Amino acid sequence: MTDSRDSLGDQADAPLPRRTMARTAKLASLPLGIAGRAVGGWGRRLTGQSAEDINATLSAKAAEQLFEVLGTLKGGAMKFGQALSVFEAAVPEEFAAPYRDALTRLQSAAPPMPVSQTRRVLAEQLGRSWTKRFAEFDDEPAAAASIGQVHRAVWHDGRDVAVKVQYPGADEALRSDLRQLQRFSRLFQALLPGAEVKPLLTELAERMNEELDYRGEADNQRRFAKAFHDDENVFVPRVVASAPKVIVSEWVTGTPYSRIIADGTVGQRNTAGRLLAEFHYSSPARARLLHSDPHPGNFMLLEDGRLCVIDFGAVANLPEGAPRALGVMMRLALEGRSQDLFEVLRAEGFVRPEVGLDADDVYAWLLPLVAPLTDESFHFTRQWAQKQAMRMGDTRNKDFHTGRSLNLPPQWLLIHRVTAGAIGILCQLDAELPVRSIVERWQPGFAD
Repeated sequence: MTDSRDSLGDQADAPLPRRTMARTAKLASLPLGIAGRAVGGWGRRLTGQSAEDINATLSAKAAEQLFEVLGTLKGGAMKFGQALSVFEAAVPEEFAAPYRDALTRLQSAAPPMPVSQTRRVLAEQLGRSWTKRFAEFDDEPAAAASIGQVHRAVWHDGRDVAVKVQYPGADEALRSDLRQLQRFSRLFQALLPGAEVKPLLTELAERMNEELDYRGEADNQRRFAKAFHDDENVFVPRVVASAPKVIVSEWVTGTPYSRIIADGTVGQRNTAGRLLAEFHYSSPARARLLHSDPHPGNFMLLEDGRLCVIDFGAVANLPEGAPRALGVMMRLALEGRSQDLFEVLRAEGFVRPEVGLDADDVYAWLLPLVAPLTDESFHFTRQWAQKQAMRMGDTRNKDFHTGRSLNLPPQWLLIHRVTAGAIGILCQLDAELPVRSIVERWQPGFAD
């Protein structure tokens, strides 16, 4: 948090921009600046053309612009940047360096709001005597999120707590940002191959009202904490108090995944990856919920070796657990049963009746995506992610046209996005883990 505040200098005390015209102008500068610098080069690379005219200095300036605009605006703009950040592993290495830093910083950093604003929100949400609830309260934020920031404090009973405070005007800003970002979705698509930008923005728009009410987030966190109580691998902090725009929960100290990605040991990377995969696949069975905001800022590795999960604003309810059809599709792909796989995909709505697709072509498109399940362990790397992105983004490749002809049913959108995000983190971690055994244990339909 310190580095990002220092880099932004005099922006630190700026209030959250709320006027639609001002926010639109800032967002409009992104496609004008970034697209002009990067879309041509990355687009030519994705279609197999020369990228020699890419200028590294301009790319670095575009990356800084990305962080400055999205980070300063917070709200939906920052949330969009955070969601995209997990896909940077799929960007070709020669283009990724400046964007990797800017996008990764968005995972846990943003300029803080003034102390007076923070205290005003706390008084509105917890009452005028809110200070009596705390033995200590640090006015300096310890971390920032897309629609709020976190302060360290001591509860009146002596417990160390994290206090998440929503930015004033976050609701208005979020809706305005998402409307404007949807206008630019095609330009953003070229920045990060592998990220489905338009459906991602649509999903964010549909879920924003849920995330704006911290009471719902607190309920989600309580359900996860109960499901993983005393678990040897996963820790979820308990909620101490909550209000519509404030959540107080247990304070946890650990090593953020962003730091492990940057300079973690091989052992840390593999442990972090294994724990994340376990959490992702076991949550639907254990909690009947799916944590739906996968970016490194929401995960930490504790000293006792457990994964700590935070931020439960985006959660999918899965009352029946993970869909059995997902496991069936994985198994059929591994067994080479292309026609049976095609029928399941058609039954689930991935293949529309009016679209003429060949079962073997669909099988060829899907098979590389289940490669992590072919052996006892799999090494998730940036190179593997980049290979998949290039395969699906090259217009001369048959897989490109097959993928464009497939449909993504609404009921599968969230599961698809969260799984892709989790895999993106595994590739950032450069982790090797026994993902097949994890899937066998937790994913219905796979081992049947």
